[in-house]
Amino acid sequence: MAKHLAKKRFGQHFLTDAYIINLLVNNIAPKKDDQMLEIGPGLGAMTKPILPLVDHLQVIEIDRDVITHLTHLGGDKITIHNVDALRVNFSEIIDVTRPLRVVGNLPYNISTPLIFHLLDAAPCIKDMHFMLQKEVVDRITSEPGGKSFGRLSVMVQYQCQTEYLFFVGPESFSPPPRVDSAVVRIIPWDKKPFVADDEKVFADVVRQAFSQRRKTLRNTLKKVIDAEYLIELGIDPTARAETLSVEQFVNISNKVNQLAE
Repeated sequence: MAKHLAKKRFGQHFLTDAYIINLLVNNIAPKKDDQMLEIGPGLGAMTKPILPLVDHLQVIEIDRDVITHLTHLGGDKITIHNVDALRVNFSEIIDVTRPLRVVGNLPYNISTPLIFHLLDAAPCIKDMHFMLQKEVVDRITSEPGGKSFGRLSVMVQYQCQTEYLFFVGPESFSPPPRVDSAVVRIIPWDKKPFVADDEKVFADVVRQAFSQRRKTLRNTLKKVIDAEYLIELGIDPTARAETLSVEQFVNISNKVNQLAE
């Protein structure tokens, strides 16, 4: 294959560091009968070592120019979906009766919306391992009170367990990105520890709470709940959103839902 130039519009940074690739695959630990889906395989840095470990691999790749290369890598063992991962209906391309494992070195420009898209499919996902911009991994895994804790933290942690695995520097990619990277493990809960009565209401409460980070809950949530009800829930109305736990957000949303009935 002729040298493939990374395309800026796809946010391509190809992983080239053999040590990091090996570490990542070891953390994923693919098994023969796993239903595995790789998002954004690019030139196949992760695809190549995963293929011998599984019976079959599905990949989603938007760049038509690397499809032939990926086909040569996997032959009959690989199914390539030349689609936009943000638009794909996962239930249409996977066997929904089997747990799905998702991996990928995700383009930084779509990583957050793609994770939200994957959360919609969480009930059929066993686990996810992603290489992301370190800042995004910090947000996904952050504890309440941390400066990285925000809407993404709450929405992912409501649905999943999260684990920061390891740091990856720019020198591990070609071309090198201008930011640091990290790898995260995301495992959907078998049974959520805290359950929102209406997940749309929950998502709206979280969005409103973080809409103006410097403002207090009394101000950001005034359209959806009065301060007196926050006090009733044991929550300080003068606190800011980043100090609340996932459980407290669930309690607020359930109260909002109750008051609307």
